[in-house]
Amino acid sequence: MILTTTSILEGKTIVDYKGLVTGETIFGANVFKDIMASVRDIVGGRSATYEKTIADARETSLREMVARAEALGANAIVGIDYDYETIGNMLMVSVTGTAVVVS
Repeated sequence: MILTTTSILEGKTIVDYKGLVTGETIFGANVFKDIMASVRDIVGGRSATYEKTIADARETSLREMVARAEALGANAIVGIDYDYETIGNMLMVSVTGTAVVVS
């Protein structure tokens, strides 16, 4: 599966548009993570726990979107866009793109 944030693929021709595909993931942050992140914020530095949570959510959303595109018969997704939102103390990552067939 070819994945890109652009609307075209250099050297490839889009021969069929299969439609919009999405992937969404919501992760809750537990109290221990929140306390450790607060300590890290106070003393400075990066919060590896939250960075890993965000990376995991992004990858899970991307895998979900790819599976939906494959089910439509696509071999590429163009115009990929990520969106990050917080809902209370939960993190939502959503990814959208257009499933296409390229040759």
